[in-house]
Amino acid sequence: MTIRTPRLKPALLALFAGMSCSMAAAQTMPTITVAWRLKPPYHYAENGELKGLLLLRAQAIFTEAGIATRFVNEPQRRIWNNLSHGEPNYCSVSWYRLPEREAVAQFSQPFHMDQTHIVLTAARNLDEIKAHATLPELLANKELTLGVIDGVSYGPELDGMMARSANQIMRRTVDTPSMLRMLAAGRATYVIVDRADWTFFKERDPLAQTLVMLEYPDMPAGLPRHIVCSTNVPEGLMEKLNRAIASTPGTPGPSSGAGAPRRGRGEGFRNGQGRPVPPWRTSAAERQRGKEQRAGCRAQPATQVD
Repeated sequence: MTIRTPRLKPALLALFAGMSCSMAAAQTMPTITVAWRLKPPYHYAENGELKGLLLLRAQAIFTEAGIATRFVNEPQRRIWNNLSHGEPNYCSVSWYRLPEREAVAQFSQPFHMDQTHIVLTAARNLDEIKAHATLPELLANKELTLGVIDGVSYGPELDGMMARSANQIMRRTVDTPSMLRMLAAGRATYVIVDRADWTFFKERDPLAQTLVMLEYPDMPAGLPRHIVCSTNVPEGLMEKLNRAIASTPGTPGPSSGAGAPRRGRGEGFRNGQGRPVPPWRTSAAERQRGKEQRAGCRAQPATQVD
């Protein structure tokens, strides 16, 4: 039996064309490795299940964008080493936008807005901390020890203030709960922490009862967090992420847990003579008006903080 080759060519060409299209589609839609660092309540896992406000939001964003992912837990230094070396098909979630980071990674639109940081101290050190009416005064005291988590950014403004601080610095490569336990043990006089970190800690660790939260109106404003990807990730993928951020619940704003609007420097913080109002001198009437109308730095026992 003679096979007529010319009649098979169109079918073979169609088959090869289909295979080529499928291969091209596979090449343009790779699985993205999405790295996250341990930072409860934003990203953590329990019994092998991913948890955390921003980790779950990131999953929803990548799903909305139609991007296949593989989420992995990695230390911060490894994440930024991978980004610096252009790890292919690699992204990470929940980072502040800093100039040195922009040099090695692509940034999405913001997908979360942090609240302002707070000051924490042990109850035994409260009077010593309250003696300082402003954050710069607190950072200028050579007798105080500030606990700092090494390898992380507190935001450009706070990073700069802490770098210029006259405090003794206790710098440790630990997570926030470990740093707060060190504070409770007396290894530091105070720390500056993310408000959400504190809320998570005080709900789970009895040592929180020994700590006191203070707020300073001149604390730098909370910053937006972004998804970052290697510079070799296609521009089209970043566009998909940005569209998904805009269309999924939790877009930055008051409803996403963002902090209250930042007050101007010194607003509600100075008396008629232009002198700082000591943080503990607030009347009962003022306290009833709510946190936004309090003057100065407000201290609250751990059990009373929302």
